[in-house]
Amino acid sequence: MARSLNDLRDMDLAALVAELRASKQEALNLRFRHATGQLDSHAELRAVRRYIARINTLIRAKEIAAAEAVSK
Repeated sequence: MARSLNDLRDMDLAALVAELRASKQEALNLRFRHATGQLDSHAELRAVRRYIARINTLIRAKEIAAAEAVSK
């Protein structure tokens, strides 16, 4: 999850989907750790959720750009 926004913007769609899958797995692990009381920093959950939202936004923007390129 340590990628910056500029790094994410430079990725292609397949790499973004792979990053999204890894981030969702990380969020799942954090939720399990939270449920069992092993999570020290609850801010990690929020950070991962926001990171996933950023990736989803970039994926959608790339899909829209690709659709507009095809229609022109």
